[in-house]
Amino acid sequence: MTNNNLLSRGMVAVLVAQFLSALADNALLFAAIAMLKAHAAPSWQTPMLQEAFVVAFIFLAPFVGPFADAWPKGRVMLVANAMKFGGAAAMLLGLHPLIAYNLVGIGAAAYSPAKYGILSELVDKEKLVKANGMMEGSTIVAILLGAVLGGKLADASVTTALTAICVCYLLAAGANALIPRLPIAHKLEQFSPLVLLRDFRVALTTLFRDKDARFSLLGTSVFWGSGSTLRLLLVAWVPVALGITDLSMPANMSGAVAIGIALGAAGAASFVSLDKVNRVLPAGILIGLVIIAFAHMTNLYAAIALLVLVGACGGFYVVPLNALLQEKGHETVGAGHAVAVQNFFENFAMLGLVGLYTLMDKSGMPVIQSATTFGSLVLVAISLLAAFRMIKK
Repeated sequence: MTNNNLLSRGMVAVLVAQFLSALADNALLFAAIAMLKAHAAPSWQTPMLQEAFVVAFIFLAPFVGPFADAWPKGRVMLVANAMKFGGAAAMLLGLHPLIAYNLVGIGAAAYSPAKYGILSELVDKEKLVKANGMMEGSTIVAILLGAVLGGKLADASVTTALTAICVCYLLAAGANALIPRLPIAHKLEQFSPLVLLRDFRVALTTLFRDKDARFSLLGTSVFWGSGSTLRLLLVAWVPVALGITDLSMPANMSGAVAIGIALGAAGAASFVSLDKVNRVLPAGILIGLVIIAFAHMTNLYAAIALLVLVGACGGFYVVPLNALLQEKGHETVGAGHAVAVQNFFENFAMLGLVGLYTLMDKSGMPVIQSATTFGSLVLVAISLLAAFRMIKK
């Protein structure tokens, strides 16, 4: 049952579990990159890590939403974190990073609809943007610490990094166990894959016909697709633009983006409500412009300042869009179904943008040019989205 308490036992448990799980997710990426480098893997395998992770979200999207709505979401999150632990442990035991990271992606795909869908079950509509801001804040702090700690631990010892990551997943599962057992949102009547595929198609169609839900789906997809690509692009950009070759610096710069997102998320929670969501559009357009400027930086401190600005624009832009979709989903197809559809769109965007960057890398395109091209794509995509939003207002 929803209430107005943003510090209830359930909310605190969700935030702690999300922090630990996201911390491990982000540290694991840098541990996997370090493992690939230790085995002298080709450079194109680094962006392929993200592809291996997100493909699970796309193929499992029709199934994870209904399951998140058909069982208490705290229990779904617990099982998903156990699956993530299994993937990290497999990497520690020697499984190829691409395969192991794919296993973690399967757990993450199951986890995502539950972690966001549970918010509309814990708080009511008036506090949903603030609850999302708290969730994003927890996630961003975890991204910051996970990237920094993952890079530093992986530089020192991949084995130590992976062991710490496994412990974080186990602690996250423990926090999930403390979430109160909530009522089932939508009982799953049948287990047939064909029925679930049909159910997913209905949910996708229903949401896409709603102008607010469609705006949120497309807007968040561009943001998270660009965020995943930028994080990988930094690994190649830092040595070329700044002459720094260790893995810690790209990780620290990812942390700078995370700091910015936290600031932007806090601003959105204070200044944007669901009925004023168009206020986020200028910030979204700025993301692409700032990435283009960042691509040509050669000064470390100027580059970090621009990355914080990218993150701040992104946090201000994406948090209200998430809340908008959750509210529309809760009113129509179920919050878990809505987040599963969102994951499908977002991870399809990640797959496309990271795939494009992989092709640019394999073709030998200079990384500065790749970053400029990438920023231009983001600028055009969000500008078009904003124009259609305002025309059809």
